[in-house]
Amino acid sequence: MPHTVTWFDRLRVERVVWSLDQRLYDLPSRTRIAHRREVRANLLTAAAEVGASEALRRIGGSRELARQFLDAELGEGPRHSWTAALLFALTTPLLLNFFLSEAANAYEQALVTGSHTEGTFTWSGVTWLQSPITYVVQHDQVTHTGGAWTPLVYVLLVGGTVACGRLWRALPRRRGPGEVGSAAGGLAG
Repeated sequence: MPHTVTWFDRLRVERVVWSLDQRLYDLPSRTRIAHRREVRANLLTAAAEVGASEALRRIGGSRELARQFLDAELGEGPRHSWTAALLFALTTPLLLNFFLSEAANAYEQALVTGSHTEGTFTWSGVTWLQSPITYVVQHDQVTHTGGAWTPLVYVLLVGGTVACGRLWRALPRRRGPGEVGSAAGGLAG
């Protein structure tokens, strides 16, 4: 018996499709979009045939469905995560800049509220992470230069991004002669 798919049913389907799409970001974008369209079309067809509630119940959760898509595309077992790598690469500079600038501002406040002397002062910065900062105090006005990241920070940022996203698992694997034959046999059988 056909069912009418209401706007509310479409919203429920879109919620599941959106939730699935959020879990498939490690797939190439074309593949992810293709899966999203396929699941949406199948859910709307099923909703028209058996009702939206039954269609959504049959598909199970978006988490399990996403795991199945990822296993089919990337293989089972631990794999890389572009999302985790991107999250580390974007948030670490923000946090590091925040803490380094707070430390520099604290030193500057100490100069202004301290002895009220004028002159040039140098703070070595946070060891290993920051170049020295030079402060010039004139008439209760403070200007500063320096405080850039050291090369070690860039090395740690790249290394942390690779480690956080387990990006070595994204590299193509070399297959031995036995593995090629077994893969071909697996496809034939």
